[in-house]
Parts: sequence; C-alpha cells; structure tokens
Amino acid sequence: MFYTCGPNEAMVVSGFCRSPPLMIPGGRVFVIPCIQQIQRISLNTLTLNVKSDKVYTRHGVPVSVTGIAQMKIQGQNKQMLAAACQMFMGKSDAEIAHIALETLEGHQRAIIAHLTVEEIYKDRKKFSEQVFKVASSDLVNMGISVVSYTLKDVHDDQDYLHSLGKARTAQVQKDARIGEAKNKRDAVIREAHAMQEKVSAQYKNEIDMAKAQRDYELKKAAYDIEVNTKKAESEMAYQLQVAKTKQRIEEEKMQVQVVERTQQVMLQEQEITRREKELEAKVMKPADAERYRLEKLAEAQRLKLIMEAEADAESIRIKGEAEAFAVEAKGRAEAEQMAKKAEAFQQYKDGAMVDMLLEQLPLMAEEISKPLCEAHKITMVSSGGGEVGAAKLSGEVLEIMTRLPEAVEKLTGISISQVGSRAQ
Repeated sequence: MFYTCGPNEAMVVSGFCRSPPLMIPGGRVFVIPCIQQIQRISLNTLTLNVKSDKVYTRHGVPVSVTGIAQMKIQGQNKQMLAAACQMFMGKSDAEIAHIALETLEGHQRAIIAHLTVEEIYKDRKKFSEQVFKVASSDLVNMGISVVSYTLKDVHDDQDYLHSLGKARTAQVQKDARIGEAKNKRDAVIREAHAMQEKVSAQYKNEIDMAKAQRDYELKKAAYDIEVNTKKAESEMAYQLQVAKTKQRIEEEKMQVQVVERTQQVMLQEQEITRREKELEAKVMKPADAERYRLEKLAEAQRLKLIMEAEADAESIRIKGEAEAFAVEAKGRAEAEQMAKKAEAFQQYKDGAMVDMLLEQLPLMAEEISKPLCEAHKITMVSSGGGEVGAAKLSGEVLEIMTRLPEAVEKLTGISISQVGSRAQ
C-alpha cells in the first residue's frame, strides 16, 4: 500500500526489511501491511513564548524577561531527523513544544544570571544572540533547529528600570536647561557685540564722511587754482599758438615741396629700376641661362669623357689581362710544342727536319705569291713561245718552289729527296 505526506511532515517506515527504519521527509512510500509499520512526525514550525519571571541578574536585581522563539524539527538533515524520531516519535506538537520551551527557558535564565540589567536592557541584540547560540547547540542534539529568537520584553517589579529612566530623564532635562542657559548667554553676548559693532560702524561712517568733505574742499580749491592757471596760460599761449601756426603752415608748404621733389626722385629711381629689371629680364637672364646651360653641357661632357676614359682604361686593363693570359697560355702551348718537337727531332733527326720544312712550304708559297696578289694590274707580253696568262704566273711560282730543296740543302746540308728515298 502506498502512503504519502506533505513537505511539513515526515514518514518513518519500520518492520520487515527496514532496519534501520526508512525516513521520508515529504513524499511517498510503499508499505507492506502487517509486516511493516508507518509512523508520522510533524515538521511544522513551532512558536514558543519563552517567559522567565523574577530571575536575579549578576547584581541581584530581579527582572522578568519574555522572548519569542521559532523552532522546528529539521527534516533535511538525516541525523537530526533520526534523533528527533528517537526522542519525539508518538508525541504531539504540544508535547514537543513543551520540551523545547523548558530547554530554552533554562538557557535564558542562565544567561540572565550572568548579565546586569543595564546589559540586558541596552544591548538586546547581544542578549538574543547569546540565547540563540546556547539553545541551538543544545537543541540540535534533539533534532530541533532554532530558526530565530527575539527578546520581546524586559520589566521588573522594583521600579529599577523606571529609576534608570528617571535618572536618564533628569540628565536630559539638566542638559537641556544648561543648553538653554548657554544659548541665552550666547545670545546676550552676540547682541552686545552687535550693538558695539553698530556704534563703531556709525562713528566710522561719520569720520569717513568728514574726511570725504575735507578731501572735497581741498581738491576743489586745488582744481580752482589749476583752472585759473590754465585759463591764464591759454590766453598767453593763444598768441604764441597763432605764430606757431603760421610758422607751421610755412613749414608744411616747404614740406609739400620737399615731398613733391622726393616723389619725383622716387619715380625716376623706379623708372631706373624698371629699366634695369627689363634689361636683366631680356638680356642678362637669357645670357645667364645660356651660360648655365653651356656650363652644365661642359660639365656633362667632362664627366662623359672621364667616364669614357675610365671605361677605356678598365677595358684596356681587362683586355691586357686577357691578352697576357692568352700569351701566357700560348707560350705554354708553344713551349710544350717545341719540347715535343725537340723530342721528335732528337728521335727522327733528318726526317723531322724534312717534315718541318714540308709544313712550311705552303707558307713559303703564300709569301712568294703575296706580291702578285697585291698587284692591282698586270700587263703580260708574250714573245710567241711558252705559256701565257694565269698559267704563266702559276708556273713561275712553281718554278720558284722547285728551287727550294736546293736552297734547303745548301743551308742545312739535308737533301729532301735522299731523306724521302731512305724513308721508302
């Protein structure tokens, strides 16, 4: 069977398969009839009127204190709910409230006994906090939490608090009378000071008025003297001013003439300046421009020549280096060739000599025929016998070439024909 409860109530299920008992604060639970039991405990807030009558304070003054406390069984804390179930299960709200009230009243009495009437009456907040703190630590072991505690009333039957009020009232009245007397005294003093300042200000104003009247009379007399003096001076200065005016007129006329001549001179100078500028614009400026252009052209030509000379020098240097490298390479090649020829000459002797001569024959033929090649015009006359024309020229070259072996034999002692026969 299902059982439900609201949020202000808790259910405790015990019996079969419920060890320890199951506690449900607000909700539902399934209970097996006959073998399981369900009990309920209220979680409502309880309001307690904690009244302590005629409790003696630390100084032996009996006072009556009334406080209002709000408390409830804490359902959200499982341990506190379990403790509350152990202690209050089966009890009504009134019985639970009575137990909590007795506990709170005991703590309230204990705290009153450690304080004075003045401390309780003047600092109610501190008293409430102490009761709340001490009672909460004790009631929490019962599963009850104190929501709030407020001191509602403090009174006594001995008129102690009334006497304290009278003393305070008397002190306040005394302070009020003293303050009123001081205010009246200050008002009288301020009134006297104001009267004194008023009289002083009045006398000072009269003195200032007398001084002002005296200054007025003195200044008026001085002004009269100054006015009369100025009148006399003006009458005497009139004639002088007339003469000065005539003289100034003459000077102005002379000045006008001087200005006119100055203007003429300035006009002439401006004309001269205009002509100079015109001459400068038409003649000197173009000449300067032409001179500047020629100078720049000459400078450019000079820079060009310098750069060309530098380029030629650099080219000559590079060319010289290249030619030197070529000559050096050519020399090394010729040296190697000469060395090889020397080896060949050493090995073949006459044959190598003949081979070298044969290599030079075409060059010799070229040199022999070079004069003929450079001739622009040749006139040939035939005697009637032999070849004529180009054949004649070729034959003459060949005839010269046939004479070379004899010349070589005479010069070197080597016969080309004999060397050739031995080679065969």
